[in-house]
Amino acid sequence: MKTITRADIAEILYQEVGLSRKDSGEILDMVLDEIASELAKGNSVKLSSFGTFTVRNKNPRIGRNPKTGVEAEICSRRVISFKPSQTMRQSINK
Repeated sequence: MKTITRADIAEILYQEVGLSRKDSGEILDMVLDEIASELAKGNSVKLSSFGTFTVRNKNPRIGRNPKTGVEAEICSRRVISFKPSQTMRQSINK
């Protein structure tokens, strides 16, 4: 299994679209920054045929250190969740 990186995506943009490497990287950074900015505001980001990124609030809870068994409070926090679209699910399960 291979992990694709930001540099890999920029390289694919360079090869497929014909933009310069620098422009490809800048466009990718702009898209990712815009997604991150909207998620930070608490908005959902839906990419058609790909999926939806949403921000959820998690309540505080008591956790336990598995090694020592000592209880500790886990603070409330916001987490990002991703739900793939039906098209994405079908393409993965082919």
